Amino acid sequence: MNSLSVLLEYLAGALLIVGALFTLIGSFGLAKLSDFYSRLHGPTKASTLGVGCILVGACLFFASRGELGVQQALIAVFLFITAPVGAHLLVKAALQRRSDRPVPPP
Repeated sequence: MNSLSVLLEYLAGALLIVGALFTLIGSFGLAKLSDFYSRLHGPTKASTLGVGCILVGACLFFASRGELGVQQALIAVFLFITAPVGAHLLVKAALQRRSDRPVPPP
């Protein structure tokens, strides 16, 4: 095993950990924030970045093994295309319904 593949594996591991932390923070934002718009902000920003880091880390890991991570790259592309569009549609629907009332705590 050469030093470049070891470095890629360490970088992939760091991206996996950072991505998991961002996803966890986005999940807490979804559960703990009060109104709809704040709850939408957590998953669309932090979780998208977290899943993106996880997918890039997976691509680097497979690249260090000499394989292509085409599936992970395609998932990342589709994630970064569809997540903002879905969030935009949810906000437009909420604005149309005027559902900006605070959600009661559980």
